[in-house]
Amino acid sequence: MMRVGRCWIAAFGLSLLTAACGSDEASYEGGKVTPIRRAPALENEFTPVELEATIDNLVAEINKSSTESMQMTVMLKTISAFFAPVATGANRAMGELGVTGNVIGHPDNTAEQQVKMRLQNEQIEKAVADGAEGIGISPFGDANAAAVDAAIANGVHVVTLDSDVAKSQRSIYVGTLNRSAGTTAGRTLLEMLPPAPGTVIIHGNTDESWADGMDRTNGAQEVFEDAGYEVVVRQVSWPEEDELEDVEWMKTRIETADPPVVGLIGLFSLAHRCATAAEAAGQPELPVVAFDFDPKTVDYMRQGRIKATHIQRQYYEGYLVPYILYGIKTIGLDATKGILAPQLVDGSLFNLGLDVVLEDKVDAYNAFLDSIGANE
Repeated sequence: MMRVGRCWIAAFGLSLLTAACGSDEASYEGGKVTPIRRAPALENEFTPVELEATIDNLVAEINKSSTESMQMTVMLKTISAFFAPVATGANRAMGELGVTGNVIGHPDNTAEQQVKMRLQNEQIEKAVADGAEGIGISPFGDANAAAVDAAIANGVHVVTLDSDVAKSQRSIYVGTLNRSAGTTAGRTLLEMLPPAPGTVIIHGNTDESWADGMDRTNGAQEVFEDAGYEVVVRQVSWPEEDELEDVEWMKTRIETADPPVVGLIGLFSLAHRCATAAEAAGQPELPVVAFDFDPKTVDYMRQGRIKATHIQRQYYEGYLVPYILYGIKTIGLDATKGILAPQLVDGSLFNLGLDVVLEDKVDAYNAFLDSIGANE
């Protein structure tokens, strides 16, 4: 008999609703605790083989210990769009572990960030009061640091994902290392550009309060500047209604830049606006490279207008966090870090890496996401 867990996803708003992911207490076979058993990874050109091996090694080591019951919570910025595959992965891992837990996220992705931060801090406090032994959190910024540290002071293990609270005492960050991700994306576009001189438009971040966005933007910018190109950065504007402003700004630069624009790169999920701007400027042939797998980005890739995109492996981001939290409890933080070492940077940053998907691989990548239930 396998360990069995039942998981639900919840959204939290002003009422801070939660949903339990109940599980049977540890299952037994002949008086022994049933070991954790993962579903085998499907063989696919996009399957992250080294990442899968690390997870298998962690499970094998956990199974040598006395497996225990555990209560945990995974808190996401939202449970839709980009974070839907994260929620899928987290729920699947908690089910395999047989833990008690929940996956929660803000129901309104358009709410002001200060409101989201305050609600998330309240939810951290509630999780601790309800007996959580581990918290995985995709924080909104350093404003979450005090609440994270308060949870840790109460004996709760905390792992961050997607974004970090580097000023806190969290144990491990799981996700994209943004500077290297920006460098990777920059190099993808660089291979498509004519020799310098030329201007490259980056749809990125210039807001110093968003360190992750700055890191990714700086990583890409350095690639182009080192190769001799001029770089102009358009600050990404998240509301849907601001798309026209974004597009008009980039369109104007395409029409007036000296030296002329030779390519565009979008570093976040709204990267498809780069292709829209190139079309609006009457230069649809300009190479465009994107980030994430937004449906509009996929449509442009099918049209040959976006040449490549970079996927952050959200499913694995969510899937790893419960296993890491469980590992910290059962075998200890140092032993867990030792097993994670092949992907661990600077002692606490777990680098998930990126999937680089070229325009002719859209269908193949879609099939891979469908196979693990991770399409947005």
